[in-house]
Amino acid sequence: MFPSCMSLLSRRQENAPPRPGQTAVVLNVYDMYWTNCPPLVRYTAGAGVGVFHSGVQVHGSEWAYGGHPYSFTGVFEISPRDSRELGDQFRFRQSVHIGYTDFSEEEVRRLVAELGKQFRGDRYHLMNNNCNHFSSAFCQALCSRDIPAWVNRLAYVSSCVPFLQRCLPKEWLTPAALRQSLEAHSRSSTPQTPQ
Repeated sequence: MFPSCMSLLSRRQENAPPRPGQTAVVLNVYDMYWTNCPPLVRYTAGAGVGVFHSGVQVHGSEWAYGGHPYSFTGVFEISPRDSRELGDQFRFRQSVHIGYTDFSEEEVRRLVAELGKQFRGDRYHLMNNNCNHFSSAFCQALCSRDIPAWVNRLAYVSSCVPFLQRCLPKEWLTPAALRQSLEAHSRSSTPQTPQ
């Protein structure tokens, strides 16, 4: 069969070089180390399921989402591909080029602040509102492209196993970089007593 014209058009657009002023949008994917480590990865990869964290890199920063018990944003910024900022349980896996955006760095920061209203720390949910959902929403806003389905497949699979979220260690939901920004937030919002 002949490919449709629309499929050729979308392929051509994916490979098109950026226009002047555009910036690359890259999805950085991390393994949740103990579940994706070599002995277990044979089973999870065969089933098409892995436990992944993701963040979106644009303008030299990477933006990701995690859970915490407070009613403000769970979105945080790290150095691109720096799994040390996330914690010991994260290992960088790969980068996936998503597309290009016309947004300036300032516009990206405003967009992150706006998305932070939806992706609050107290609204984190493994199946319905996780880091990969944030990455997908952010990529859609930046360049009208979605992240690869395999990155968030566990959310769909885990809907059949609802107790799974309660089994995950707390540090998975609140990466180290997010804990640091929470500490800074609590220090800045604590009233200072005069001396």
